[in-house]
Parts: sequence; C-alpha cells; structure tokens
Amino acid sequence: MSDHASDTATEIFVAHRNLLFTVAYEMLGSAADAEDVLQETWLRWVKVDVEQVRDQRAYLVRITTRQSLNRLRTMKRRKEAYVGPWLPEPLLTAPDVAEDLELAESVSMAIMLVLETLSPTERAVFVLREAFDVSYDDIAAAVDKSPAAVRQIAHRARRHVDARRPRTVVSASRTRAALESFQRALETSDLQGLLDVLAPEVVLMSDGGGLKQAARRPIIGADKVIRFIVGGAGKVEGALTSDPTMVNGNPALVLRLDGEIDGVMAVRVEDGRITGLYYVRNPEKLTRVASETPLTLR
Repeated sequence: MSDHASDTATEIFVAHRNLLFTVAYEMLGSAADAEDVLQETWLRWVKVDVEQVRDQRAYLVRITTRQSLNRLRTMKRRKEAYVGPWLPEPLLTAPDVAEDLELAESVSMAIMLVLETLSPTERAVFVLREAFDVSYDDIAAAVDKSPAAVRQIAHRARRHVDARRPRTVVSASRTRAALESFQRALETSDLQGLLDVLAPEVVLMSDGGGLKQAARRPIIGADKVIRFIVGGAGKVEGALTSDPTMVNGNPALVLRLDGEIDGVMAVRVEDGRITGLYYVRNPEKLTRVASETPLTLR
C-alpha cells in the first residue's frame, strides 16, 4: 500500500472510529473487547483497496460486526466461568449522548442487559438495525444470512427486546431526579426516603467479578435491597462518597472509598421510581471511568 493510500485508509477509519467502537461495544458489553475488535478491524481494513470500496461505512461496519461475533463466542466461555452476575463495563459518556434519547437508551445498562439474552446473531442484527439503521442487505452481508432471513431475525429480536425493555424512554432529567433522591436518602440514612424512591419490585445486581465483594445473585424487592445497601455501608471502613456522573448515556453515581473509585452505580427508572440498580465493582471494568475521559459514541 502506498503512503497516500495508507493515509486515506487511516483518515477513513478515524472518521468512523466512534461509530465502530459503539457497534462493537453494544454487541459485546465490554469496552476492552471492543477496542480489541477495532484493532482487528483496522488490521483487515489496511489490506483493502479503499478506492474499490463503494460504501466505506458499510464495509467497516461489516468487518467490525464479524469480528464482534467471533469475540462473542470466546466471551461466552468467560462469562460461564464468571463469579456472580455479569454487568456491562460502564463507559463515561459525553453530554451529547444523553441528548440523543435513542442512543442513550441503546447503550443504557438496562438495555445492554436485555441484549445479553439474545443469541449472537440476533444481537448483531438488532444493534445494526435498531441503533444504527443499517439496511437489511448490508446486515445480511455482515452476518452471512439472506436479507429475508435477516428481516425475520430482526422481527424476532425486536419482539424479544420490547417485552423486556422499560415501557417508556426516560429523559436524563427524570433519571437524575430519581438518582438524586436515592443519593440523598442513602447519605442521610433515610430509610423512608429509600422506600419512596425504590419501586417495590426493584432489582439490585452487583458485579465484583470475584475480585471485590458483591452479591452472588440479584436481590429482589425494596426491603431486601435496602437491607443489603444499608448493611453493606455499615461495614465499610473508611470514607465512602458518591458523585454524579454520566455513564452509558445516563445519569449515574461514582462511589469512592477514601478517594479511590470503589464502583459505579447505574439505575433503571420507570414512573419516577428506580426499578433497577446496577453496581459495578470489578476493578477490571472501571479503568475507563477512572480515566475520566468521556466518550462521544457516534
């Protein structure tokens, strides 16, 4: 490849990098694995004669999708051996992500967990079609299926996700209001305040990955969740603080113990109350939050 062709390939890749990262992240739920996929995509892209590529965006998305599908299969074995609940790796996101309600929902912890219940091919088709409006023909080329089969897969995946996603898309301001009420009640040990902001059927999932203490199973019900949170806070040795941030396009809390990041708390809000709490403590999943560099996803 000539220097000019190499520069052109680099410019095209850089121009689409945020998009490709988001495709890979939504398919994998892991920023570290998404970065590996981008590296693999780049190595294949530089071998291509870009002048012969009609639609560079579609071609790059196709490579990224195929590499993500390969990675999903290896990640399945890792997840089967994972200690306790597995939660997506939280990402600090720029304010503009929250302004795009569809994008913010598509990368939210709640939806990312729903995507975990799809097969790899269903997940790829759903992400490409619903989040990025990729044509059925281009998706078919990426997943090695016919366009007709892709339409059927998309319909099946959409029905599956719709049955499990929040009933309405909640604005950042409403999520922030519920999170502030939760934070205030937590900091003041206001049990009634916690009961008021938590839905009766709230579910708490905590991810320590076997490296940090966390509940081995989801905790269901406001009373049990409050007992777990208050009991855990009472055992903490040191100063535990919480600060608001934006994670996966939605308001969240960064919790610090004596100034060091202990975890990230994301929430799912419906009808003004918290129905899901997602607490990531696994230090291997907190490196991007610790970097304090927010991402623009498209």
